[in-house]
Amino acid sequence: MQITSVSVRKVEKEGSRMKGKASVVIDDSFAVHDIRIIEGDNGLFIAMPSKKTATGQYRDIAHPINADARKLFQDAIIEEYNNTDLVTDDAE
Repeated sequence: MQITSVSVRKVEKEGSRMKGKASVVIDDSFAVHDIRIIEGDNGLFIAMPSKKTATGQYRDIAHPINADARKLFQDAIIEEYNNTDLVTDDAE
């Protein structure tokens, strides 16, 4: 498996731990959108797209199956995040 494309949109909200959202393309064949980039106590990490269940809990819609795959996603997304400028709505 190879991540062939990563795009990041940084967000800045006062008091929010969410720092952006990412989309990745795997093997030029499969896209995963709305991967959240979160500022945690030990630095940035990713949270996969999820939906709220009838019981009020959240469940991932798509996610890596093992630690190596998660690391592949996280490393690629955090690298792109670090290379992306914050875009504000009032930019001209």
